[in-house]
Amino acid sequence: MNDMNYNGNPVLQIITQRSSLRKFSSVPLTKAEEEAILYAAMRAPTAANLMLYSILIVRDKEVKKKLSVSCNQQAWIETAPFLLIFLADMQRLEDFYAYCKVAEKCEELGLSYTAPGEQNLLLASCDALLAAQNAVLAAESMDIGSCYIGHIMDHYEFHRELFKLPPYVFPITMLAFGKAPKEFHRKPSKRRFNKKTIVHENSYHRMNEEELEQAFQSFPYTSRNTFHAENNGQFHYLSRHSCSDCYEEGIRSVRVALKNWQ
Repeated sequence: MNDMNYNGNPVLQIITQRSSLRKFSSVPLTKAEEEAILYAAMRAPTAANLMLYSILIVRDKEVKKKLSVSCNQQAWIETAPFLLIFLADMQRLEDFYAYCKVAEKCEELGLSYTAPGEQNLLLASCDALLAAQNAVLAAESMDIGSCYIGHIMDHYEFHRELFKLPPYVFPITMLAFGKAPKEFHRKPSKRRFNKKTIVHENSYHRMNEEELEQAFQSFPYTSRNTFHAENNGQFHYLSRHSCSDCYEEGIRSVRVALKNWQ
């Protein structure tokens, strides 16, 4: 999709120009900048205004170092001046219900009390991700870069112990924030699919072979074709998924966490 000219709208301009930043200046964020990012996160839309998420600030250098290893060996994570983990959190609400003896009241009324299930995890994850994106846009408006780190979902048992996470809390994403070093220029934001690939009206349109070929031709495979892929689909899958240890770990980790929600 070609970027449109939104120079007259500062919010849309920020969205258009934003790209991931993985190299940070050593200059820390100010307290006011940190608070602004957190404020924006907490103003995000939320299901029934319950804010089914928590935000964990990671400042400890040793913990950052551990995360740089557990999150797919990404050493740059250790250098992030401001590191936030967004947690899908149903535990707070469940603890409140327990305090208020909701289960006992349900029994008194002849009603069944239902513990959080998979749907609740998805709902809480939506809340957490909405908050995370608000934080990203607020940071970008202050010339503070960011990068999402989905690998915080990997190695669930390790992260659960590291951060003392109770059963109904799951780390859905992590964000690294910081300012770009002097004389450093971030890469332009990556191309996106064409609008007709993503936007459907009234019902879902399943693409035919010709449409699929056109949609994915903007993501060509490169000279790093070590698997001798014959097309973009083979290259994408073989290089990013089936032969990737972190891909298998991500699947295993989420399955372990889901046992708490069944």
